[in-house]
Amino acid sequence: MEEIQLDFTELKELYRCYMPFLKNGGLFVRTARPYRMGHSLSLVVTLPDALEPIRVSGKVAWLTPQGAQSSTPAGIGVAFIDDKFQLQDKIEKLLGGMLDSTEATYSL
Repeated sequence: MEEIQLDFTELKELYRCYMPFLKNGGLFVRTARPYRMGHSLSLVVTLPDALEPIRVSGKVAWLTPQGAQSSTPAGIGVAFIDDKFQLQDKIEKLLGGMLDSTEATYSL
């Protein structure tokens, strides 16, 4: 299974990438590489101030092609499938009240 490493150093970038509207959560991954919906991936995610990365399996659930509207970067949204280390919960705890923000994200 293909592995993608994501290192978040700032909460603001994590907020822009987090996809809470997906059933089990998910993350937007900036990439110009073409993917298909349903493609299986493994994400290795380092959260701000974390000492160890967290691994989560997922599937492509969102596509943003090159040249998309509103200068959104090209990339994919990966829905968490096997979140045995509770990455969704850790992200939501870190983001707290930011989840209610109206600030733009890379997805919705």
